[in-house]
Amino acid sequence: QEQVVESGGGLVEAGGSLRLSCVASPRSLSIADMAWSRQAPGKERGFVARINWISGSTNYADDVKGRFTISKNNAKNPVFLDMKSQTPPGTAVYYCSARPVFGREVWGEGTQVTVSS
Repeated sequence: QEQVVESGGGLVEAGGSLRLSCVASPRSLSIADMAWSRQAPGKERGFVARINWISGSTNYADDVKGRFTISKNNAKNPVFLDMKSQTPPGTAVYYCSARPVFGREVWGEGTQVTVSS
């Protein structure tokens, strides 16, 4: 069964950096792209970043451009989200998702990131 697991969340001071990781399984899963989203308290889940598994092309939400970087280790898991210059509005549950070539997008359970002011 397909599964996505996030890790790396925690407490970070405003202006600080944090790296999140995400692994999709099974390793035989044919992935089209993977993405990060986040849901802040009282708000809807919103897109953060996406990476195309074949081309490596990326795209970002406007409010994280220049501060967040999504990357992967060539053709293999995991995928990373490097977050710099975090701000308190960045406090949220961060979710990773994997979109297979065939089938429905698979979501992880999320990892909490708290940015202290």
